[in-house]
Amino acid sequence: MSPSTAVVWFRRDLRVADQPTFLAAADAADRALALFVLDPHLLGPAGAARKTFLHGCLRELDSALDGRLLVVRGDPVDVVPRVATAVGARTVHVAADFGPYGSRRDENVATGLAATGAELIRTGSPYAVAPGRVEKGEGGPFRVFTPFSRAWADHGWRAPAGTSASTCSWIDPSTKDGGPRAVPIPDDEEVEAELPEAGEKAALRRWKDFLDEGVMEYGSNRDMPAKLGTSGMSPYLKYGCIHPRTVLADIARRHCDSTKDSTKDSTKAYRTEIAWREFYADVLYRRPDSARENYDTAFDHLPLRTGDDAYADLDRWKQGRTGFPIVDAGMRQLRAEAWMHNRLRMVVASFLVKDLHLPWWWGARHFMELLVDGDLASNQHGWQWTAGSGTDASPYFRIFNPITQGERFDPGGDYVRRWVPELAGVPGKAVHQPWKLRDGIPQGYPEPMVDHRTERQEALDRYDAVKRARRP
Repeated sequence: MSPSTAVVWFRRDLRVADQPTFLAAADAADRALALFVLDPHLLGPAGAARKTFLHGCLRELDSALDGRLLVVRGDPVDVVPRVATAVGARTVHVAADFGPYGSRRDENVATGLAATGAELIRTGSPYAVAPGRVEKGEGGPFRVFTPFSRAWADHGWRAPAGTSASTCSWIDPSTKDGGPRAVPIPDDEEVEAELPEAGEKAALRRWKDFLDEGVMEYGSNRDMPAKLGTSGMSPYLKYGCIHPRTVLADIARRHCDSTKDSTKDSTKAYRTEIAWREFYADVLYRRPDSARENYDTAFDHLPLRTGDDAYADLDRWKQGRTGFPIVDAGMRQLRAEAWMHNRLRMVVASFLVKDLHLPWWWGARHFMELLVDGDLASNQHGWQWTAGSGTDASPYFRIFNPITQGERFDPGGDYVRRWVPELAGVPGKAVHQPWKLRDGIPQGYPEPMVDHRTERQEALDRYDAVKRARRP
């Protein structure tokens, strides 16, 4: 009797450790084919940074599998059933996708496989707790983060799966007859940003460094962009080079082993950040329209600027030429590193929607084009939080002052001086208000494009339309 074959279709799980799909495939068949599909529906909107990082992750995964990763290009609805038929696979194993496009795609792939007598088997997901699992006691989704996070923690999650590249017996894709043609992993695209090292090994190294040192001061340093206070794990979580289950298990051990209150507070804070990621995934799963539209439909009535002047202001914001140093530093970091500190993401978003009165989705689109860690659920709902239109949103009257935000979170001005070289010679916190310098604004740096106090009041006036829309 010839050996049976399964297909393991990788998506946002580009690793060999903690892989429940490997266990399911090994249980279902004698051997497995490793598959990745270059899907134009996903690659088309992705920026160069995300595609380049993805290609690096694929190269490392292929190496971990001894060159046995089959890469094909095309619509998965077409190519996945063809691959399964070509190798005689009766099962195709995936981690469940809960995104708007991914869930539709998987249903269509499952239908195509069923027509050939094969089955799509979903095992696990990119999340510690799959979207849709956490609900209120009386049923229904949470709209507010804090009660969600409590219920999420009470629900709990499985321990990391003990897997490696040797969990499955991988077949050489070159022995496959028929089916879609294999393609090489694409070359890197031109990216002006300096990207983090891609792949599972880099993820595990970075995570170990953070556990050994960074986590102890995470609670106090995570909001300070001039310090290396964050873990830097978001690109790796985006592509599944490490699973949040692994992260949460390590954080729990670090919490239990520590005798310092500051470290315990830091581990709690880090787990909360993972919970935010899972909350936004749950929100998007239940309201897929919120990826493009206001979660709170009362904000459909908010007057927004459009037209040539609005697009000109958008461009100045994108280029980091607003005249507000902390905003410009954040936008320039985004271009230079394809990443931005989370505190700055909130600051620059507030400036766009509440000082410039531009649509949040304009900014969200720009972030998704440039961010190496661009995640639809976290990005779109983070923007809606700042705009006030999302679930658990920032109150509409909370309008970040870009000057006081800079002085509070970059008190020495080191972050601004790093990213805004025109202000490199301005000492201390004076860098946050260069228009007050005795000699005037340094050459090459622009005047503030708006008066914050005036635009704050303008934003509050515009929000009256939202309040009117909510009245019975």
